[in-house]
Amino acid sequence: MAGKITALKVQKKNRDRVSVFLDDRFAFGIPAIVAARLKRGQLLSDEEIEALKAEGESESAYSRTLNYLSYRPRSQAEIVTYLQKREVSAEGIDLIVERLERAGLLDDEAFAQYWVENRERFRPRGPRALRYELRQKGVSAQVIEQALDGMDVVGSAHRAAEKKVRQLRNVDEQTFRRKLMDYLARRGFDYAVAREVTDRHWRELAADG
Repeated sequence: MAGKITALKVQKKNRDRVSVFLDDRFAFGIPAIVAARLKRGQLLSDEEIEALKAEGESESAYSRTLNYLSYRPRSQAEIVTYLQKREVSAEGIDLIVERLERAGLLDDEAFAQYWVENRERFRPRGPRALRYELRQKGVSAQVIEQALDGMDVVGSAHRAAEKKVRQLRNVDEQTFRRKLMDYLARRGFDYAVAREVTDRHWRELAADG
């Protein structure tokens, strides 16, 4: 396939890719960022062509990974799994992970902190549930415990209970306590916290009654 570059054309369907023509015939397509250093009249050997293709594949995988990260932060294990499913080589995965880390886009400590804070704000969960979720994301036990350190567990349980309390406001005390404590237990809060929060909400309901 070795030959002289006779044309470099931006692809109509994908403006981020360039078609490379060797000796007036289409040879291969690569990302524009990789093609930027090429020029008409340049001679390419078979080895150079294979290197360009490999670099292009890596660049395309990196670009797809950036898009994957745009929806929410990810753990390193999630990124590795994502790339494995797209049949990126082990060496390619290592390079992409390293590149993301250098750019500050991949950090398990920051990811775990984000996950805990996001849960506390929008869908409160207890430490047990958060540990399970973060383990599923491939985060190490040490990093998980760092993220949970200082968490306002009682405050989270109280917020988690609010919607359920509105549903239970007309039931008797025994039913209220049983259902609310079961609800909090399913969301990863331990017995002591569930009991404290249930007592507090029952007192508030009784006071309003």
